[in-house]
Amino acid sequence: MSTTLSAPALPTTTPAVDAPLPERPRTYLVKTLGCQMNVHDSEHMAGLLEHAGYVAATPGDAAAEDADVIVINTCAVRENAADKLYGNLGRLAGMKRARPGMQIAVGGCLAQKDRAGIVERAPWVDVVFGTHNLDVLPVLLERARHNARAEVEIAESLQVFPSTLPTRRESVYAGWVSISVGCNNTCTFCIVPHLRGKERDRRPGEILAEVDALVQQGAIEVTLLGQNVNSYGVEFGDRQAFAKLLRAAGAVQGLERLRFTSPHPASFTDDVIDAMAQTPTVMPQLHMPLQSGSDRVLRAMRRSYRSERFLGILDRVRAAMPDAAITTDIIVGFPGETEEDFAETLRVVEESRFASAFTFQYSPRPGTPAADLPDQLPKAVVQERYERLVALQERISTEENVAQVGRTIEVLVAEGEGRKDGATHRISGRAADNRLVHLALPQGRHPDDAPRPGDLVTVAVTHGAPHHLVADSALTGGPFAVRRTRAGDAWERRQSGEDEHSHGTGDACGTGAGPAGPVVLGLPTIGVPAR
Repeated sequence: MSTTLSAPALPTTTPAVDAPLPERPRTYLVKTLGCQMNVHDSEHMAGLLEHAGYVAATPGDAAAEDADVIVINTCAVRENAADKLYGNLGRLAGMKRARPGMQIAVGGCLAQKDRAGIVERAPWVDVVFGTHNLDVLPVLLERARHNARAEVEIAESLQVFPSTLPTRRESVYAGWVSISVGCNNTCTFCIVPHLRGKERDRRPGEILAEVDALVQQGAIEVTLLGQNVNSYGVEFGDRQAFAKLLRAAGAVQGLERLRFTSPHPASFTDDVIDAMAQTPTVMPQLHMPLQSGSDRVLRAMRRSYRSERFLGILDRVRAAMPDAAITTDIIVGFPGETEEDFAETLRVVEESRFASAFTFQYSPRPGTPAADLPDQLPKAVVQERYERLVALQERISTEENVAQVGRTIEVLVAEGEGRKDGATHRISGRAADNRLVHLALPQGRHPDDAPRPGDLVTVAVTHGAPHHLVADSALTGGPFAVRRTRAGDAWERRQSGEDEHSHGTGDACGTGAGPAGPVVLGLPTIGVPAR
């Protein structure tokens, strides 16, 4: 079921219905605020727009935000999500007044939550759509242009599985693949189940077909996505479905790196650890949210595991994969958290030896049970604890990264990842365990011979810092070897314009034949007239 909400007429700068259409294709820019799921949703939004005849704004256009259509894909998990959205909208208001015909659309979690309230607060917005109906974006844009008024359409449940939609991949060498949407957990601090709905699982064959299509189009790394990936299979009653999926996806010919995010500790089983350890393409990396080290706080959060179970999982993962890098999420200052509770978090963090951690100060989200709990902590208390936690994790991350010095690793070169060093001409990428690596090229190497994004480089680690590794072995006669890959070839084709910045081709079979365009996997798509 979907709800179409009435909205006020747009400002007088909106062109009349009979205004002449521009001769050039309309350009678009999608801005993403939020998690990996939002990033992947943005790829679908971009694919839908290109399928409807829009053209991605050039880098210059994107920097100046002067595209004809700007889509903001929002997050609602953090307290500052609304501030980020309305800050962006405020900057765009004057731009829209000066440019008749420009359109602004807002989608994602905050759109699902606030609905018509977005247009009431920012009446220059043309379109608002939710997490369950990404497919309506091009239609709503056209309807808003025709009717000269804002269009707000929010579906109450999933209308079309996002992975069946056209996709404009941001990367040619690595891609996201959703295995499920929604969440069946009831964590008291989290609004995601309310905004994304109950878990819906894709059939294994559809997932494997998408992985294979990505590989055929040049990708050598794939990340499986879900709110709780390891509960995959709950919808069709197979508790071992995720471990089976890891093995099957890892066996896709041509795939070199398989990752997944994020699993839930309560559903993490030993068959998944076995699949990770026994499947060579599954990388030695695990991101598993801890949230708190206090059992009392975990109970208040409705996190259905306790600290000893969490630590036990880490022990078993490291026994099977000694070089695994484990990362996590932690919330500081949950309502009622005592100094003793926080000390338990510090204890578990010390024992866990995380390679890195995403640390957050608790922020109440309206509509969640935790927002109404007593004993909300003073900001000063939360801030002081947060600083102690960050200092502890910085120390551990530094120690863990320094311990990598001397190791020979293989780095997948990335595009626009991390800092570069002008003096050493360093390039950046990710090691198998997902650590960020800045690596130097041999002196005198011709720029045309530099590794391309998507290529793999073997180097030795020479320095460890809290948030990255440095591998300057090429400057001292140490290991340095480049393996040029078909992913690098695909990146090079994109740079030359052969595939018009799409990830793959627009043919329905994913065979590589036909004109360039967004990825279409031969699954149902919504028909939108091209402009």
